Amino acid sequence: MDGGQYNPRTVEEVFRDFKGRRAGMIKALTTEKENLCLYGFPNEQWEVNLPAEEVPPELPEPALGINFARDGMQEKDWLSLVAVHSDAWLLSVAFYFGARFGFDKGDRKRLFNMINDLPTIFEVVTGAAKKQSKEKSSVSNSSNKSKSSSKGGRVSESGKYSKPVQAKDEEEVVDEEDEEEHGDTLCGACGENYAADEFWICCDMCEKWFHGKCVKITPARAEHIKQYKCPSCSNKRARP
Repeated sequence: MDGGQYNPRTVEEVFRDFKGRRAGMIKALTTEKENLCLYGFPNEQWEVNLPAEEVPPELPEPALGINFARDGMQEKDWLSLVAVHSDAWLLSVAFYFGARFGFDKGDRKRLFNMINDLPTIFEVVTGAAKKQSKEKSSVSNSSNKSKSSSKGGRVSESGKYSKPVQAKDEEEVVDEEDEEEHGDTLCGACGENYAADEFWICCDMCEKWFHGKCVKITPARAEHIKQYKCPSCSNKRARP
């Protein structure tokens, strides 16, 4: 077990830890008699082993006994059951780190949104992830067309959204259109919903939307940005 060897302290580090453990467990369930636990590690490796002896353990423990009913179930049903417990364990580990290092409300929302952008292990194992990916792609294309033709705002070539000047008698109608069109959009920094009276900007790298105030970008400054990169994408590109 390598759970105690290092402690991720930022949202990005915890998310990388989550992705590594998740990848290892997917390998275990898509490739590979005692009462054992399935562990995923940050380096994308996996292991089936006895649970930690100390109580409470350093990290939350996976469900005990993943092989218990293996011989009495259909393989697909067994893999699906283990996948569900694996998903629950991954979330518990990620939010264990969040609680231990004092993530605030905004950080917790951001971490959950990053995790939620990935398909669950259950969805990967059952094949639901591929189906959702196709549906999401179709919805995304139609959504982009809708945003481009929206009366309530504009999306420029660099993906920036800003509220245009409009006649007073049109403001109320346009605001309603804004809220309906963008109501499900969440800020990639604070996790809050879209509001029609706020300036938003879209990252050209990860295509996530942000409140201008959250990433310290004003509408005036946005006009001079040819390609906007959010803080997270800028940090990724800065690393060797």
